[in-house]
Amino acid sequence: MEFKETGRQDGKTLMLLPGTACDYQTNFGTVLNRLGEKYHLICVNYDGFDGKGTIFPDMITVTEKIEKYIQENHGGRLDGAIGSSLGSSFVGQLIQRENIHMDHGIFGSPDLDQSGKFSAWLQSKLVVPLLTGFTRNEKKKAKTKEKLKSFFEMSDETADRFMECFSRFSPESIKNEYYTDLLTWLGEDISVENTKVHFIYANKMGEKYLRRYRKYFRNPDIREFDMQHEQWLFGGEKYAVPVLKAIDEFMEG
Repeated sequence: MEFKETGRQDGKTLMLLPGTACDYQTNFGTVLNRLGEKYHLICVNYDGFDGKGTIFPDMITVTEKIEKYIQENHGGRLDGAIGSSLGSSFVGQLIQRENIHMDHGIFGSPDLDQSGKFSAWLQSKLVVPLLTGFTRNEKKKAKTKEKLKSFFEMSDETADRFMECFSRFSPESIKNEYYTDLLTWLGEDISVENTKVHFIYANKMGEKYLRRYRKYFRNPDIREFDMQHEQWLFGGEKYAVPVLKAIDEFMEG
């Protein structure tokens, strides 16, 4: 595990939890400096994605390590935490388990998929090869890059950085991360005193995710944006600026 503290030393604490097969440098790279101007950032790279030759074990083991770090270094509390995609599963677990306290849990347009063991195994067999195989030759790299640029409106630089990130990590870590995320369930109607839950809702994902957010958490603060999944992190200023403004409003509220 890697925990990197940066940004404004006297700012509110904001933990950044990256998504599937990503490190924080890639996942939050386009907004890291701007968030750091206002917040004291605690940036996390999980086992298997920390450059130390480790392997991602499972979601709960990693959650326990995050909890331990917060307890030992921040008195068991955070002003806020934001999870990108799969990183939102960690935010949900940190809130639900109540071993630490956060004032604001921010969910970055997650899918929050959950399934049984057989379905998780089957999905992993289908999806993980796609996540680990598209950088194996130059033809696949070029095709994937064009798809990322078209779908997310990524720049050349962002698409290159994203693809390089995927190619660096062990397929075993990616498989363990994807598989155990599906098996790590949230309860329903979660409500923790003095913790406010916020969702960045990318409406192009579809309304079933909106219903899911309301199923798992009681009275969440949901902000709707006309974008694809996590496009604010990859698609340039027109997506990033309004979401960053919303994050400031969440944290101030």
